[in-house]
Amino acid sequence: MPGRSPPCPPPRSWRRRDAGPDRGEVRVDGRPVRLRGPGDAEALGISTIHQEMSLVPQLTVAENIFLGRQPRRLGIIDVRTMHRRARELLDEAGLAIDADATVSDLGVAQRQLVEIAKALSIDTRVLVMDEPTAVLSAGEVDALFAIVEDLRARGVGVVFISHLLDEVARIGDRVTVLRDGGKVGEVPADTGVAELVRLMVGRTIDQQYPPRENPVGGPVLRVAGLSSAGRFEGVELEVRAGEVVGIGGLVGSGRTEVARAVFSADHYDEGSVSVAGVPVRGGDVVAAYRAGIALVPEDRAGQGLVLGASVQENLCLATLAERTRMGLVDRRGQRGQAIASVRRMGIKVHSMVQPAMTLSGGNQQKIVIGKWLMARPRVLILDEPSRGIDVGARAEIYSLIGELAAQGAAILVISSDLPELLGLSDRVLVMADGRIRGELSGADATQERVMALAVTEG
Repeated sequence: MPGRSPPCPPPRSWRRRDAGPDRGEVRVDGRPVRLRGPGDAEALGISTIHQEMSLVPQLTVAENIFLGRQPRRLGIIDVRTMHRRARELLDEAGLAIDADATVSDLGVAQRQLVEIAKALSIDTRVLVMDEPTAVLSAGEVDALFAIVEDLRARGVGVVFISHLLDEVARIGDRVTVLRDGGKVGEVPADTGVAELVRLMVGRTIDQQYPPRENPVGGPVLRVAGLSSAGRFEGVELEVRAGEVVGIGGLVGSGRTEVARAVFSADHYDEGSVSVAGVPVRGGDVVAAYRAGIALVPEDRAGQGLVLGASVQENLCLATLAERTRMGLVDRRGQRGQAIASVRRMGIKVHSMVQPAMTLSGGNQQKIVIGKWLMARPRVLILDEPSRGIDVGARAEIYSLIGELAAQGAAILVISSDLPELLGLSDRVLVMADGRIRGELSGADATQERVMALAVTEG
């Protein structure tokens, strides 16, 4: 693959191991079973809705639902029967999706519903749902929970994995809490959020966010009059050394577009971006990188990672040019950097050559952040840093943000999670309709004030 570094050999202790468990067993109906792959699980009635979608965009909804299990007549796929069964399944589940639609034409939320229908198409006895509601609207969540209640009434066991603790309480009977790969407790589902957070993180809610005690230095990032027709207009902001500045606002307010323009991933029409007083050429990511700007994007899977590449390769991407001389990559230097980053970030891997796609959302996010930290940025932009990750991973990322600010980095955080935005930021800028509508800090920075500015018109 052009532009990719050769794989960095991992330490012996981190060599790839067999995918099976080291110890323990899985029992079905009281009998131990060995699951060599998804087919074995499905044969036992265990189906899974994965956090990362596994659909084929070029195929129809019906073809994705029955992929690998298409009904056949005389050895030939019976397309008419397949689509009829798909429509019946979607109708029965109350999912408003056209079975004949091509998946690539669907939105993210609709694709998640297709994943749900795919899992339900199997004669399921146990349904494992990994973050199934992360991209669903409130109405779609209600529809999904109605399906779950129907499955429970029919005797189907459900394992519901979620970082949204209010959903756990709403749908669950009991909660098993994991931390660092081990079970730390099992409690009733109506246990309060504060106690669940304490179990997951090892500390209380009010200790999640790092203390804001480090002194703030001089201006590092300065954005002046930044405008892009139809996206944002007249954006002015400044971030100082050791400062965390938040950007709030509703989806579509222009927050992400501004972040991408500051990083030079997208062009802008007017205005300027400078780091420590030195202008950064717009529309040139290499210039932004050399100026010390880094962006952790909102879409980590699509824009932040090469999912098929290894943990090591992903961590080395941002610094590949620095460790290449006359076309040759310093693999030893990359290996050392990658190992140090895994340890510093607390990334849970069983092998440095493990594909990034096999990791949890939280560990994937740590790789994206770790990749940029290896480049020692002066300005770090984090767009939705905790989306789709659990409370424990959130706390670790929050702690890291505090460490970077204490070291003098200028940090810009974009978040739709208001407690997170307020808990991390020294100041909050609120956007609406592509403009900054106000700035809040101290006692003025409340959720109510942020929302009032976010819905400002004109």
